[in-house]
Amino acid sequence: MADPEIELPPSPEQMRLRDAAPGISDPPKNPVASPHYSTNPTDFDEKFDDENDSEESPDSEEEEPGEVVWHYLTYATELPHPTSTCPTRQGQQPPPEFPNLKKYTSPFDWPDTRKNMTIYIACIITALTAFSAGSYSPGVAQMTEEWHVSNVAAYVGITTFTSGFAVAPMVLAPYSEIYGRRPVFIASGVLFVICQLCTGLTQSYVGMLVVRFFTGVGGSTFSTMVGGVVSDIYHTEDRNTPMALFSGGALFGTGWGPLVCGFIAQNTSWRWIFYMQAMVNALAVALICVTFKETRGSVLLSKKAKKLNAWYAEREAAGYYKVNMPCPSGKGVVPQRIRWKVREDEERGSLLSMIRVSLFRPFRLLFTEPVVFFFSLWVAFSWAVLYLTLAAIPLVFQRNHGFSLQQANAVFAAMCVGAILATIISIYQERIAKRYGKLVSTPEGRLYFACIESACMPIGLFMFGWTSFSSIHWIAPAIAVTIATIGIFSIYLSTFNYLADTYHRYASSALAAQSFCRNMLGGVFPLVTRQMYNKLSIGGASSLLGGIGTLLTIVPWVLVFYGPKIRRRSKFASEIMTSHG
Repeated sequence: MADPEIELPPSPEQMRLRDAAPGISDPPKNPVASPHYSTNPTDFDEKFDDENDSEESPDSEEEEPGEVVWHYLTYATELPHPTSTCPTRQGQQPPPEFPNLKKYTSPFDWPDTRKNMTIYIACIITALTAFSAGSYSPGVAQMTEEWHVSNVAAYVGITTFTSGFAVAPMVLAPYSEIYGRRPVFIASGVLFVICQLCTGLTQSYVGMLVVRFFTGVGGSTFSTMVGGVVSDIYHTEDRNTPMALFSGGALFGTGWGPLVCGFIAQNTSWRWIFYMQAMVNALAVALICVTFKETRGSVLLSKKAKKLNAWYAEREAAGYYKVNMPCPSGKGVVPQRIRWKVREDEERGSLLSMIRVSLFRPFRLLFTEPVVFFFSLWVAFSWAVLYLTLAAIPLVFQRNHGFSLQQANAVFAAMCVGAILATIISIYQERIAKRYGKLVSTPEGRLYFACIESACMPIGLFMFGWTSFSSIHWIAPAIAVTIATIGIFSIYLSTFNYLADTYHRYASSALAAQSFCRNMLGGVFPLVTRQMYNKLSIGGASSLLGGIGTLLTIVPWVLVFYGPKIRRRSKFASEIMTSHG
């Protein structure tokens, strides 16, 4: 990253323009504000009418081009007024109209209706992606019969899916920084739909595993990048509610998948699980194409700069070269021939170097930052428990309560209920936190509620293990699933919020580290669920998991009391603390 106080060398585009135009000079530092600037295009028309009285007569001499001077463009930059707004000599054409820049508005300044629509679409596609992860398990029994493989081998389809889910965001994230969220969403969405269709069509076990991996690759951006969308359009103090909706969508979709697909698998074929998803997800991708707007601010700003530069080029072609720029002294204006550029475009490295950083920095943080390591361990275990239920619930309810396949998978409605309740609780918690400003004044303020609510996961595990007997009504272990889901939600949300608040510009790498651990461990647990429950018994296996979960609930408590001290001793976090005073 370049020092913002140091003047950067000209970009390749500047060099090209320097060769093509007379006397392009290096850009000065950030342009200064001036009353002669305006960010509102309608202001041009009003002021131009006043300026027309002082325009030169058609017999005036032709305006001299002069040198092109480059300035940095930001969303706070006030655009300068042209020196000429009508023909200044005989036969000269009128200048081109000012371009419409409304679609390049900063996402932070979008109206609430547009922000809400963006979040709703993002949460829907997140839920559909999680649906894909959970929908696989109802078809496992039919796959084992068709391909003559073991139950464990059939569940590897979940593992390959989560592997693609874990690795792909590290490669795709740099593309979203350069080209924006929208094209990455659309491209990965098309891949997601194609792979869903191919999963239903595949005739071999190996082919299914390969296609499931690429299904995870395509679906990964619909989960991991949504957090980036939230940060694109909401300031830190306003992110809790949209992040709660995002987290709730992820957990709701995981339970919704087997709930719906249990009925499909029992009444049709496992292949229709994926045909149905291909059709629904195709509609979702079409919805993105039509309604989803670009949210990454730096990409929109670059497009705005290009649009303005194209307008200046059109004006120059018509003989109108200059605009009124403020004098360095701050008094008066000086006519200049200008172009705009964006600092982020110059500070950004090459695509290859960005991918290299995106691949390696998360692991560096994981193994050198205690905060990242223990949060990754905590959330990875909770996600492993979530994926374990994909195999555990059908096993327990079919074996102990005599449920059919669709009845056993209907129990996943308890997970959906837990996700909805947890989302509502989290939204109301934000109101409480805002009432007591102390709760959100530090990153540790994000953990106060999690200290209590995260205990729901081990409580739910213990309850599930010791109420899953045929002599006890099936509603008891179903309630346990709801309680555990609330705990998993709390862990998931607090991890995102705390790492984002603690690491700021390194947050994407810190979150990538926990995402990798979470998805890799989550994909392994369904492979060992049946063996673990058979050898340790349902009560014993659930108690083991509950004990580990209880031990890990110490993580938020330690950070609440010692978080500032730990952050000061951290290389990356201390750098952030110093830069933020």
